[in-house]
Amino acid sequence: MKTYYYDDESFMNTDIYSDFMKENPGIGYLTIRAYAASGALPISGIKIVITKIIDETKVIFFEGITNESGIISNIKLPAPKTNNNDLEIPVKTNYEIEATYEIDNFNKKYNVGMYNNIYVIQNIIVVPKILQNVGGLFGN
Repeated sequence: MKTYYYDDESFMNTDIYSDFMKENPGIGYLTIRAYAASGALPISGIKIVITKIIDETKVIFFEGITNESGIISNIKLPAPKTNNNDLEIPVKTNYEIEATYEIDNFNKKYNVGMYNNIYVIQNIIVVPKILQNVGGLFGN
């Protein structure tokens, strides 16, 4: 399977890109929020990769690291235009988010649907692993 970066010129010159953009001319906005302890502890340093498989081609739309507040905000992703008919279900484009945190051997994948002009928040909940045999802690 080929892999492209979304903003790579070689990808932009493909029919895959052209067809995808015809179906997704709008923009949705994604915020990643990584934390532990029911939101009390933000987790910085989590690597986030957002991808989508399009016609058997893996496209990387975003790569980044959460900041000291555990956040990456305003990630712009292509999305289908919305219609103004309240009786129809809005069309979305699905993306895969991979979150990796090497300190805790954390690796999870999430699916997120993006809609035109909608801000979406994806929470990444990290459950720290408890160290064993740490100087008599926890009855050891």
